[in-house]
Amino acid sequence: MFLLRALPRRSLASLLPAITTSRPFHTTPLRNKKPTPPPLETPSAGSYARTNESISVSYPAEDALPSSTPVTGTGRAGANVLPTLATFSLQGRVAVVTGGARGLGLVMGQGIVVSGGDLAIVDLNKDEAVRQAKSIVETFAREHPGAKKLPKVTAHYADVSDPTSVETCMAEIIAAHGKIDSLVTSAGFTENFEAISYPIDRIRKLWGVNVDGTYLFATAVARHLMERKSKGTMVFIGSMSGAIVNVPQPQAPYNAAKAAVRHLAASLSVEWAKAGIRVNCISPGYMLTALTQKILDDNPDLKQQWTSLIPQGHMGNPEDLMGPVTFLLSDASGYVTGADLRVDGGYTVT
Repeated sequence: MFLLRALPRRSLASLLPAITTSRPFHTTPLRNKKPTPPPLETPSAGSYARTNESISVSYPAEDALPSSTPVTGTGRAGANVLPTLATFSLQGRVAVVTGGARGLGLVMGQGIVVSGGDLAIVDLNKDEAVRQAKSIVETFAREHPGAKKLPKVTAHYADVSDPTSVETCMAEIIAAHGKIDSLVTSAGFTENFEAISYPIDRIRKLWGVNVDGTYLFATAVARHLMERKSKGTMVFIGSMSGAIVNVPQPQAPYNAAKAAVRHLAASLSVEWAKAGIRVNCISPGYMLTALTQKILDDNPDLKQQWTSLIPQGHMGNPEDLMGPVTFLLSDASGYVTGADLRVDGGYTVT
């Protein structure tokens, strides 16, 4: 006979909900040795609603990040194949995805391509971006054998937290594509440390990528759109961590950074509405990226804890973001701006 202990209501919420490939400030490399899970806290009043300082996760070094694989079998869009509203099409548009060489950014970029758009992948790892750009085009050609035109997918380097790097990257993208219509800011990372011992230089790096990087690319693309007197769309990738306090892992700086991203989207949506620029936010919950899977492999009990708190009963897959990002970038969402779309299986409403 087994006795089932009640799990915390918001245990380990979104440990790595929006990780992409921006360079981390990292000192502790991942090891092959399976780590010892943190000790369970003896249940007491309020214990399941508190953070646990023994839980610590460092973002891995660039060379330790697992590579992602483009999604296959996404279907062919268009009349007489899988008909849908024409307003969902991104044909004739150029989209930029930061942090686009791995994880969520890669799959959202592929969704843009499948929906008819051209794509500029921006990443700190230029070599990985080049490989993935080639792979996206090859996958599209294989799954759309009758396509009259292949998408244009380019790869670009940028440190999103550096204004000079961002401006250089912008010029390169415009030279390659002639214009930019849309932006998805997927560059970001998280770490888990208790606040009183979190080094300030790590916090500044985290905020530099998650918040400054979002702001710098958004304003650069907005200037470009305003100079062209053209409408445009932007989707900031936040996290459900920007709307809840995660337990038991301590991650106050990350939560605050994602809350900033969410409210930045709302603020800019108002400021730029007169210019015809729509700005929205997507806040993912638990997403099973290659990096998340690696952590779960080292901590098998975590997945059971996480999924027990999700009303839909399972973690999300990166391709679950393909539809939402396409909707928010397309004319199908023409009267939607300043919104925060949570893609979390219902986690934040329980």
